[in-house]
Amino acid sequence: MSSVVPYVAGAAEVLLVLTGTFLLWRFVLRPEARAAQPRPPLAEWEVALPDFFVFLFLVVTCSFLGAAGAGLAGRWAGLRGDAATVAAGAAAQLGMLAGALAHRVLVERREWFDQPPFSKRDFLSGGATFLISLPLLIGVANLWEFVLVRVGLPVSRQDLIAMFANAESPWLLAAMIFLAVVVAPLAEELVFRAGLFRYLRTRVPRLVALLLPALIFATLHINWSNLQGLSSLAPLIALAVVFSLAYERTGRIGTCVVAHALFNLNTILVILTGISA
Repeated sequence: MSSVVPYVAGAAEVLLVLTGTFLLWRFVLRPEARAAQPRPPLAEWEVALPDFFVFLFLVVTCSFLGAAGAGLAGRWAGLRGDAATVAAGAAAQLGMLAGALAHRVLVERREWFDQPPFSKRDFLSGGATFLISLPLLIGVANLWEFVLVRVGLPVSRQDLIAMFANAESPWLLAAMIFLAVVVAPLAEELVFRAGLFRYLRTRVPRLVALLLPALIFATLHINWSNLQGLSSLAPLIALAVVFSLAYERTGRIGTCVVAHALFNLNTILVILTGISA
């Protein structure tokens, strides 16, 4: 890779952060913006508690079965190392997505999507949400890393970040990018935002509704056996809260999916261009 690439990519990243800082002030922090914020259009999820538990059961069970099935198939096909990990992760995410959609169709008796899942508005609001999240995450990440260092805990990166940086083949890299940019945003936003957050926001204190799904979302990205990726815990909690607020404000899950996809894509580009080296 050319030695110029990290500098160009770094300059682009700085531009994104500056743009996000402007948007954060313009649409969120400015007194006029706060006073003009409309009533959140997100409707209550009118589902009974037993049906909500069915939702959780389907998501967890389908995700587990997907990962287990991929593990067996991977051993039969001779997959090893990162390839086996990616296959299991992809199957788990697809199982999670299948569980969420199965609940919608089989339990709620609704169409796959009552309205088009994505619109031009979703791409605009999702892009703005992604940009606004960048300066917030930088601040949270630096503060969290300072705390971890002070208490003597590791600040190593997530396993997946190392996998992207040291991909064994172009095909494996392409599969990981597809999983991170397409599959994971769809599955995780349908479960954590359109599922957990939407159910909790009208039934428990708002702060709990924002933080509980965010905490679960973040903890699932950490390897707790060796604390690999612990430095990502607080930033991911903050990111999930931003996504929930964007979902509440727009009433469109497509906004969160687009923002999540852009965040993952940006992270991958940061890794591959050597900015984070």
